[in-house]
Amino acid sequence: MDKSGGTLPFSPLEWSIAGRYLRARRREGFISVIAGFSFLGITLGVATLIIVMAVMNGFRAELMDRILGFNGHITAFGIDGSIPDYDDLVKRIERVPGITQVIPYVEGQVLVSSQRTSGGALVRGMREEDLRKLKGVTGHNLRGTIAGFDTGEGILIGKRMAFAHNVGLGDSITIMSPDGPVTPFGIAPRIRPFEIAAVFEVGMSEYDGAVVFMPLAAAQEFFAREDTVSAIQIMVEHPDEVNRYVAALQEATGPLLNFVTWETTNRTFFDALIVERNVMFLILTLIILVAALNIISGLIMLVKDKGADIAILRTMGATRGTIMRIFFITGAAIGIVGTIAGIILGVLVCTNIESIRQGLSALLGVGIFPPEIYYLSQLPAKMELGETVLIAVMSLGLAFLATLYPSWRAARLDPVEALRYE
Repeated sequence: MDKSGGTLPFSPLEWSIAGRYLRARRREGFISVIAGFSFLGITLGVATLIIVMAVMNGFRAELMDRILGFNGHITAFGIDGSIPDYDDLVKRIERVPGITQVIPYVEGQVLVSSQRTSGGALVRGMREEDLRKLKGVTGHNLRGTIAGFDTGEGILIGKRMAFAHNVGLGDSITIMSPDGPVTPFGIAPRIRPFEIAAVFEVGMSEYDGAVVFMPLAAAQEFFAREDTVSAIQIMVEHPDEVNRYVAALQEATGPLLNFVTWETTNRTFFDALIVERNVMFLILTLIILVAALNIISGLIMLVKDKGADIAILRTMGATRGTIMRIFFITGAAIGIVGTIAGIILGVLVCTNIESIRQGLSALLGVGIFPPEIYYLSQLPAKMELGETVLIAVMSLGLAFLATLYPSWRAARLDPVEALRYE
C-alpha cells in the first residue's frame, strides 16, 4: 500500500483486474472481438513493416553490391577517350590509401550472333588476374574455366546469353564490331568467331544476358586499341565515402584522367530506392495506427461497460491512478503481445522469404519477383537491428498513446453517477 491508502503502482492487484478484463465473458464478446482485431492489426502491421523494409534493404544492398562490384566504385577515363601507359597509372592508383582493386579494361559495343539469334552486347577485355578479382563473375556459379585466359582465344558469356543463343562450353559465337578498318568503300565491320571458354552467372539479368568478357590483348586487337585501354575500374574500402578518394587519385595521376564515381552514375537510381523505401514505411505505418485506433474504441467501450465495477473499486478505496493503470495495462498488453508476435512473424518470413516466394510462385502459377524486371534472380531480405527496434518502439508507442485517453476517462468516472441506475 502507498501512503494515500491505494495500491502501489502496477501492483499484482492491478494486473489481475486488467487480466480479467482481457478475458471477456460472453456478454462482453464484442469488446473481445475488437481487442482481437487490434491485436491482429498490430501483429500484421509490425510484421509487414519488418518484411518490406528488410526486402527493400536487401534489394538496395544486392543491387549496390552487384552493380558496383561489376562496374567499380570509381571509373577513370582518359582525356581523349583512351588511356595509354595504363600499367604505370595502375601502379600509381594502387599506392593511394584506401584503394583495394584497380582493373584496366577495354570496352566496346558489339553484335553477337549465332545460328539461333543475334543481339547487342557489351564486350569487356580484361587480364586473367583482374578477371579473377570479380568474384561475382568467377565465383561458384562459373561453368568452365578461365585458366589460361590471357593466352587463349576463349571468351566468357553470361548464362542468359548462352540460353538465348542456345550455346554452351566449347561452342562458338560470332562477334561483330562496327568500328573496323577504313576501306575505299567505307568502314568495314570487324567480324570474328570466338569459342566459349566459360559461362558466368552474376544473378542480374542485365549482365548475364548482355556482357561478354574477352582477353585484354584480344580486345585491344579487335577494337584496334593497340596498347591502350578504354577505362580503369577502381574499388575502394568505403564506397559510401567515395568522393573523398577522388582528390587523392587526381593528385596521384595528374591531369591524365577524369574520375567518375558511382554516386554520379547511379545516384538517381539509388535515391529513388530511398524515397520509395521511406514512402512505403509511412504507408505501412498506417496499419499499426489503425490498430491503435481500434484499441481506443475497444477500451472506451470497456470503460462504459465496466462503469459499475469502476465505481465499486473507487468506493473500496482505489485511487484514480489505480483505475487509470488498470485500463492502461489492459490496452498496453494488446500492443506488447501484438508487437512481439509481429516481430516473430516478420523474422520468420524474412529468414525463409526465398522459399516462400518459390512456393507462392508454384502455387499461383505466376512469377513473383521476375528477374527481368527487378534485375535479381532471388528475392533478397536484409534485416537491420536498429530498424527492427525502431519499428517495435513505434508500435509500442502508438499502443501506449492509444490507451491514455480511455484510461484517463475511466479514472475521471464519478462513482455516484455510475451507480445511480444500477
